Amino acid sequence: MSRKLLPVSITVALMGGTAIAEVPNVAVDIAPIHSLVARVMEGVGTPALIVTPGASPHEYNLRPSEAAALQDADLVFWMGEDLTPWMESAVETLADGATVTSLLDSDGTVLLDFRESALFEAHDHGDEDDHDDHAKEDDDEDEEHADHESHEDHDDPAHGGHDPHAWLSPANAEIWLNLIAAQLSSTDPDNAGTYFANAAAAREEMAALSAEVDQLLEPVRGGNFIVFHDAYQYFEDAFDFPATGAISIGDATDPSPARIAEIQSRIREEGINCVLAEPQFNPGIVKTVLEGTEANTSAIDPLGSDLEPGADLYPQIIRNMAKTLAECL
Repeated sequence: MSRKLLPVSITVALMGGTAIAEVPNVAVDIAPIHSLVARVMEGVGTPALIVTPGASPHEYNLRPSEAAALQDADLVFWMGEDLTPWMESAVETLADGATVTSLLDSDGTVLLDFRESALFEAHDHGDEDDHDDHAKEDDDEDEEHADHESHEDHDDPAHGGHDPHAWLSPANAEIWLNLIAAQLSSTDPDNAGTYFANAAAAREEMAALSAEVDQLLEPVRGGNFIVFHDAYQYFEDAFDFPATGAISIGDATDPSPARIAEIQSRIREEGINCVLAEPQFNPGIVKTVLEGTEANTSAIDPLGSDLEPGADLYPQIIRNMAKTLAECL
């Protein structure tokens, strides 16, 4: 009897292996985007995450397992070189046969310019043309862009022209869900129905999430807060809740003493009551900024460093950011 069952067991195992092999291998750079891809792939497969949660995406050394995930990938989704410049060569070298999608370069993505000054004016980018996807700035008409080009002591000289933290806009995430489903379906047409159904459900969840965040922020709307580095303007735009300034433009170097003094002056003069730190960066800098003020502080995390990677991580990031901001204010 066992001899008759053995070939059947082997056959079932081989059939199972064939089914798994037909699902594309997918590699994703950061946890928030991995979450969107995982949501679209629910019930079909699981993408590989390249950048370890909690690590800075701007500079990163691949572990052997992460390099192998890129090498095996049929599809790669990443934000683009403005966020992870090191990954461009890794993708070209290791995933040369994969279909690669840069979300910052995708049609429909809303891109915002970096803000250069330590202090922000409310809606200082609200009327700029770069709310149209891939809009090109006119140097003669856009004074702020001209300031960007002439700025010589930038805290993060490696960054590109646009702020790459675009995943903090739920509207961008909704656009990417469709793109992810389309790319997966092109590679794996047998599961296209599942991919598009998951993307549609995720977009409905995104709309509910935005409504929930608006409710969380409503009691403190109009409050003034400072962020550690200028990474949150997509969130600020999405929920009409602008920050007052940033301690640092980027995360490559510490802010200058002059910039810290400028932030401290704004806190004292305008009664700023919340300064947001980040778990990845030096808490001593925030402590210095807070000296002589009565402002509260709390840690906000745009990458979900302490969350379990997977389909639920993206909405948790957005929800947690809103809760942290509301509690700090």
